[in-house]
Amino acid sequence: MNKQRKNVLLVVVDQWRGDTLAKLGHPVIKTPNIDALAEEGVTFAKHYTQAVPCGPGRASLLTGLYMMTHRAVQNTIPLDSRHTNIAWEVRKAGYEPALVGYTTTTPDPRVVAAEDPRFKVLGGDMEGWRPVGSWGLKMESYFAWLAAEGFEVPENPWDIWLPQGLEKGDLGATNKPSSVPAELSDTTWFTDKAIEYLHGVKDKPWFLHLGYYRPHPPFSAPAPYHDMYDPADCPPAIRAESVAKEAEQHPMLRFYLDSIQRKKFFENGEGLGCEMDDAEVRQMRATYYGLMSEVDDQLGRVFDYLKKTGQWDNTLIVFTSDHGEQLGDHHLLGKLGYFDQSFHIPMIVRDPSEQADATRGQIVNRFTETIDTMPTVLEWMGLQVPRACDGRSLLPFVHNGQAPGDWRTEVHYEFDFRNIFYSKPEEILGVGMDESSLAVVQNEQYKYVHFAALPPLFFDLQQDPHQLVNQAGNPAYDSARLAMAEKMLNWRLLHADRALTGYAASPEGLQSRL
Repeated sequence: MNKQRKNVLLVVVDQWRGDTLAKLGHPVIKTPNIDALAEEGVTFAKHYTQAVPCGPGRASLLTGLYMMTHRAVQNTIPLDSRHTNIAWEVRKAGYEPALVGYTTTTPDPRVVAAEDPRFKVLGGDMEGWRPVGSWGLKMESYFAWLAAEGFEVPENPWDIWLPQGLEKGDLGATNKPSSVPAELSDTTWFTDKAIEYLHGVKDKPWFLHLGYYRPHPPFSAPAPYHDMYDPADCPPAIRAESVAKEAEQHPMLRFYLDSIQRKKFFENGEGLGCEMDDAEVRQMRATYYGLMSEVDDQLGRVFDYLKKTGQWDNTLIVFTSDHGEQLGDHHLLGKLGYFDQSFHIPMIVRDPSEQADATRGQIVNRFTETIDTMPTVLEWMGLQVPRACDGRSLLPFVHNGQAPGDWRTEVHYEFDFRNIFYSKPEEILGVGMDESSLAVVQNEQYKYVHFAALPPLFFDLQQDPHQLVNQAGNPAYDSARLAMAEKMLNWRLLHADRALTGYAASPEGLQSRL
């Protein structure tokens, strides 16, 4: 590796479950390029995002902050400009960080002029990045490219993902190919943009955030990925024997399973997890895996380009996701609530340096978090990690094969369910908007879910790994639940203090970084 040349490729896929990696023993997934990356790097088996959905999760990923600090609690909530992010930090080393994809960020209205349309809609780009393949606020850049390529874009351009011969309401479980062919898919488009960028900077150090929309719904894959997997080979859903039984666990879960509210929440036509039988769930998973294989094939193009141009041995590659996907587990779809399926995400770090040779192919089974991404990259680049950053570098695992002595023994994540963009659960649950939140602390043995204004949840993960039985009302677990609640309180106090001491000085902080 040329020590004078350090490149970074940060690959962020959307809605990719952490257990869906061949390296971790998934029974059917076919992702040879990601598998090869895992053999050259380190795979973190217990890696979690700090928040869902996309906007909060990506805010934590790119700022290194817990949601309770950055407070971008939903996709439509602006990210305070006082927070730095990985893009601003790498600029200090002379890089111009490039963005292919999106960050699902609503800019701070105190910095972005109120008349700027980016302030009024979901899904703008985080400040600090130079978009080189952003697909626009409503994917208009991608749709314009499709039209230029001669593809007939329908009046509602989102209908390109409708399965051939099916109506929108039928989405959720189909082996029909999508209307758009693979050579014109969004996954191909993002890859083309990435390679175009890499071609233009091959003679100087670069930093690229390469984002992919998939395997995010709609669950409709282009040929040949639409029928690559046999549904019979796909794992069944982990869930209670009935929706009614599942709903007994907690009022918030009952809300998401309720016949009226679920239709509001899933009105985009993704399908209703609580209405799917086993065959439909398996088919949906087969399509989901097909979308993953498509991403893998396109990543192979990027990796091959880096190797062909002599950049592979100078490039740190991080592969991760913003959040997971319920995929029918607990009778749910999407990313929501408090179950692992929504928060457990993949993390592979491939360091090209000789320091990482001894750990190649290893799996780490300690708890790691998405907020660790930013300090890992900054330390590898030789940059200082901001004091406010809640995460810690993963390089000790990559270089030494072991954790520091004071490494965390539990993982933390949060969910804010005042979901003003999709639905309003607070109206049904009888809690205020400022009370519509939960926080989780989870270790090897227990999982404690604390609600601001609803009853808590407590799971014995040794006896109930699938989290089907709430033990919060069981006196036998009172002392254990108290101990976990104290851990959560200590965590919040520690990181609230870190946020105060490391916070940027004023709302003009972002402008001072320009």
